Amino acid sequence: MRGPEQLGPYRYEQSDTCFPLGQDSLALAAFATLRRGDRVCDLGCGAGALLLLLAGRQSTLTLTGVEISPADSALARKNLAENGLTGEIYTGDLRQVCKTLPAGGFSLVIANPPYFKAGSGGDGGATRMEEATLADWCAAAGRLAKNGGRFALVHRPERLAELFAALHESALEPKRLRLIQHREDTPPSAVLVEAVRQGRPGLEVLPTLLMNRR
Repeated sequence: MRGPEQLGPYRYEQSDTCFPLGQDSLALAAFATLRRGDRVCDLGCGAGALLLLLAGRQSTLTLTGVEISPADSALARKNLAENGLTGEIYTGDLRQVCKTLPAGGFSLVIANPPYFKAGSGGDGGATRMEEATLADWCAAAGRLAKNGGRFALVHRPERLAELFAALHESALEPKRLRLIQHREDTPPSAVLVEAVRQGRPGLEVLPTLLMNRR
């Protein structure tokens, strides 16, 4: 078991098998637009890090997670309970589980999905390789988000064209974008995007986030 981490007011336990908490998730939790009383669904929630981070920003949220790993689902439930938070964690493939959840039932859907297509040779090991496609993730978010609801995610810059096409296919209009760089002299390593279901066209590009300033 990896050592616990403190996420704001909450203690986060993670196992040796779940994808480790990284800067991308921290940046995503800070980037997502959050409103009092939001109903939040984290797709691929792992051990619940994003749910804890969002709850640390706003205490009035209704928390839901979907996770394919039974072990990680159990740990997410434990993390919520031991921090005095209530929420529902559903175990299974998001392509099936999301069909059982209420359409339009969430004001914020959030995700840190696998970055690389299966067999692409990308970094990060098996937990960073897709089973569900990027289009599947966007379709699930488009079903769960209410009209005017948001979908916030972090992904790879080289897949932006594919991501935007998948968002549009699911009636999700990209509204905010922010690139992440480790240093000023390196190319972006990730991109944060927030889309709105049935939103009007118009994309705000925010200043690049530098993670490791010299």
